[in-house]
Amino acid sequence: MTIKLIGITATQETSNAPSEHNRVDGISAQTEAGVPVGPTVNPAYAARLAQAHEAAGFDRVLIAHSSATPDGFLVASHVLQSTERLGVLLAHRPGFLAPTLAARAYATLDAFHPGRVAMHVITGGDDVDQARDGDFSDKTTRYRRTDDFLTVLRREWESSEPFDHEGEFYRVKGAWSAVRPTPGGIPIYFGGASDDAIRVGGKHADAYAFWGEPLEGIRERIDQVRAAAAPYGRDPRFSVSLRPIVADTEAEAWARAEQILAATQERWGTTRRTFGLDGRNAVGSQRLLDAADKGDVHDKRLWTALAKVTGATGNSTALVGTQEQVADALLDYVALGVTTLLIRGFDPLADATSYAPVIDLVRNGADRRLALA
Repeated sequence: MTIKLIGITATQETSNAPSEHNRVDGISAQTEAGVPVGPTVNPAYAARLAQAHEAAGFDRVLIAHSSATPDGFLVASHVLQSTERLGVLLAHRPGFLAPTLAARAYATLDAFHPGRVAMHVITGGDDVDQARDGDFSDKTTRYRRTDDFLTVLRREWESSEPFDHEGEFYRVKGAWSAVRPTPGGIPIYFGGASDDAIRVGGKHADAYAFWGEPLEGIRERIDQVRAAAAPYGRDPRFSVSLRPIVADTEAEAWARAEQILAATQERWGTTRRTFGLDGRNAVGSQRLLDAADKGDVHDKRLWTALAKVTGATGNSTALVGTQEQVADALLDYVALGVTTLLIRGFDPLADATSYAPVIDLVRNGADRRLALA
């Protein structure tokens, strides 16, 4: 069984030291618990972080997207040039770039770095963040637009002859691209928890991404996506995003978890809005908050306390324990049919390095489970 491990890149360093500037956004640092320091785009740090992920055994790193983040294509190019085999999962929000142009941009990046590029489609769950880039459409409209966008994008990648398309949002005539994805293609990952998301993702996704819910919730959602994909003859893979907090002993791991929670509370107070984002309108965020309302710990060691503090504006649930305990908990998701695990911590560089033994345990454990099946 091939299990893919994905981390996350960042372009800004962080510090754990107290600061009077705790409320500085810092989304480019990709941690709620630390304080951003230095320039928003630090090329040397971004390269070190990517190289740490590669050395730890990660397959890819996510390049996240919001209205405030640095340009993802340029960050992706830098990451790919700074590493030898590490791939990128480059997030893209439909609606701001023509699908034909987006298709050529991804295909061109893939041509320079064959087989190392994947696309993560995020339709957008925060109306405020959408409006910052000039998009005032509602969520239902955005998902219809994403459907139209991905239809054109795939045709641009796959058509050997010029094609026309007349959809609700995009109209092209004689569209054709001289550059196409390298053999193996560019996988499309897709995120979202609403009924509209599942409908569109079932139609288009090669891999459907979930945040770290309790096991029963993931089982339920896998069934929903498979049902949505079946009419299109699709059999998507599944990804789950979690925040492992690892230490030599379980007690030390829980102590570290409490330190991270305290640091996050100190930085953000009771706003429940990290990085200027508001998860209240996102179904995925609400599912995490609902789980948190039922208790801080689910299954073996899924910890939801951070979701309460952050408002679950991102993947904010953690697995807490030793390397072996966290690996076993990750393998419980694999047993449900998950084949990609996105894991990131709260101290990006240090955690990427510390996850190396967990990655080995997960891969070896998955192979053992397959052999026993």
